[in-house]
Amino acid sequence: MNIYLSSLFIIAGMLPAVTGCGASTKVQRMDVDEVKDLSGKWNDTDSRLVAEEMIQDCLNDAWLPEAKEARGNKPSVIVGTVKNNSHEHINTDTFVEDLQNALIKSRQVKFVAAKGERGEVRDERRDQDTNSSEETRKEHGQETGADFMLSGAINTIQDTEGGKTVMFYQTNLKLLNMKSNEIAWNGKKKIKKFIKQAKVGW
Repeated sequence: MNIYLSSLFIIAGMLPAVTGCGASTKVQRMDVDEVKDLSGKWNDTDSRLVAEEMIQDCLNDAWLPEAKEARGNKPSVIVGTVKNNSHEHINTDTFVEDLQNALIKSRQVKFVAAKGERGEVRDERRDQDTNSSEETRKEHGQETGADFMLSGAINTIQDTEGGKTVMFYQTNLKLLNMKSNEIAWNGKKKIKKFIKQAKVGW
């Protein structure tokens, strides 16, 4: 009986600790522009800063004034595919959105919607053919064709030894002339991170 009671006391003493572990989660809201590196992997800050810096470099290059002079207007640009050739899972859709945002905010080029977005708009125009008035209906065949396409890849080199890791990221982007396939601009951005894993203590 004493052994039984002792076991009950031990179990009862453990319950607060177990309950405490389950209730220890805390959430703190952050500013979306605040930098917070936890794992050292590619994150939202890397995506935004790389996009902004590379677009700024792209728009400061000689191709832009030459294109404006040749067309007599702002050239139109579309963002194509950005491949993830890294060791990590990187959401390249978010990076593409950051590139698009930086291009649009620059007001230096006309931005053309991506392939998936154009399909939805075309469906809407087909619906307007049937259901919209003549005055508000949008005609087919009036889209702006892109003059240039921006595409590229994210690559990594990982060096790990004894709980320490150096991660090297290189983002390569190319701006292609849609008519001639000439490379109008070629840019790269490098990021290097030193990551030291914390030792687990018992």
